[in-house]
Amino acid sequence: MTANNLKKKDLDWGNLGFSYMKTDYRFVATWKDGSWTEGETITEEMMQIHEGSPALHYGQQCFEGLKAQTAKDGRVLLFRADLNAERLSNTANRLLMPSVPKELFMKGVEETVRNNYAWIPPHGSGASLYIRPLLIGVGENLGLRPATSYEFRVFVSPVGPYYKGTGLSLISLAVTDYDRAAPRGTGYVKAGANYAGGLLSTKSAQEIGANEALYLDSAERKYLDEAGSANIVLSLKDGTIVTPKSAAILPSVTRRSIMVLAKEELGLTTEERPVELLKELTKIEEMAACGTAAVISPVGKIFVNGQWHTFYKDGKEVGPTMLKLYELLTQIQKGERQDPYGWTQEVVIS
Repeated sequence: MTANNLKKKDLDWGNLGFSYMKTDYRFVATWKDGSWTEGETITEEMMQIHEGSPALHYGQQCFEGLKAQTAKDGRVLLFRADLNAERLSNTANRLLMPSVPKELFMKGVEETVRNNYAWIPPHGSGASLYIRPLLIGVGENLGLRPATSYEFRVFVSPVGPYYKGTGLSLISLAVTDYDRAAPRGTGYVKAGANYAGGLLSTKSAQEIGANEALYLDSAERKYLDEAGSANIVLSLKDGTIVTPKSAAILPSVTRRSIMVLAKEELGLTTEERPVELLKELTKIEEMAACGTAAVISPVGKIFVNGQWHTFYKDGKEVGPTMLKLYELLTQIQKGERQDPYGWTQEVVIS
């Protein structure tokens, strides 16, 4: 049976939020005694783990996030999934967890997407299928030590925009009194504990009137790091595209792709370097948060040093550079534009 013959779920695809929706299938593989199982597709969404599992007590857990998109011709496309596999492996190494082999990672992702084809939003709906691979330490344990067994799982959920609004909506960010990650900590990996520590900061930012927290470096609190759930990209008034450089920043797949597009497609000068926010604030023409969930979310204003700073036309209109980058990125992801970089990969539905 081909993809064109498969029936889609009866959902209001254009009005989906970014929240969990149970789908039909998920993929599970386990590691014990030095090796991984082949993995299998299951229907049960509930997990049963031992009460002593290190994932529960010591934060030995990590995850990834990527999306599947439907192209106009019906193909189902992944975007740079190999980098997600690589990043999960890097995170696992940092947390003393067994790496998930790339072949197993891709098998889990592709099988889960394929088996949940009915849940993949159609082309042009503005929605996508969010894919969440996760790795957790399980099994009987009490002392502070790595787990003796691990579970790798992949589940999916159809989602709309991460931030409320439709299309390319402006957001606001606020610098709070909290730090995200230490310079030699775990900020550069996608560990679950990084996000738990940021919940209070996000709440504080929202109380100020922002969508999300914006972090400065924890050593000197003057260099720009990233937002609570996304990297940062800047368009300076001299035409340069800059992204902050720091050992505490998660290497976003989306951000890396944007920097390539800015250089190769728009012919702009790109830099990855430390950004002293207050010192360079007046040089910034446009700012955006970027990531798998956020895609490219232009920032209309930020709260820093006790006051709001507004970008581009009083923070009410998306700037031209971020708009162009958003269009270039999403067109490649959806198969609407030629992909000269080999970033997209088709999941064959059969």
